[in-house]
Order: sequence, then structure tokens, then C-alpha cells
Amino acid sequence: MDRSEENRAIHEVVDRLAKQFPELPADEVETAIKQTRPEFDQAPIRDFIPLFVERAAKARLRERAS
Repeated sequence: MDRSEENRAIHEVVDRLAKQFPELPADEVETAIKQTRPEFDQAPIRDFIPLFVERAAKARLRERAS
């Protein structure tokens, strides 16, 4: 997966999480993604980064939504 594909997949993650957490503002969902994504910057294999980012951001958002 190249960076452009990864970026596209991350945008899809933002959309999915915004639908899963409608009680949170969209910018808060984007912030959770932006805070999570750098954790995986050094990963040599990029194919699963969107999945890892989604899982970690979802956990952050669950804490905020509770």
C-alpha cells in the first residue's frame, strides 16, 4: 500500500468512525485519528496501518463518548 492509498483508507476510517460516534463532533473524530496515526509512522509494512489506526482511535473515542 502506498501513501496515497493509505491516506484514502484513513479518510474512510474518519467517515466510518464519525457514523459510529454521532454524538461526538466530526472534528473530535478527526483529532483522534490525527493523534493515533503518528504511533505507526515507523511501521515498515503499511498495509494494515488504517486498520490499526481505526482500532486505536475507536478506543480513544469510546473513552470520550462514555
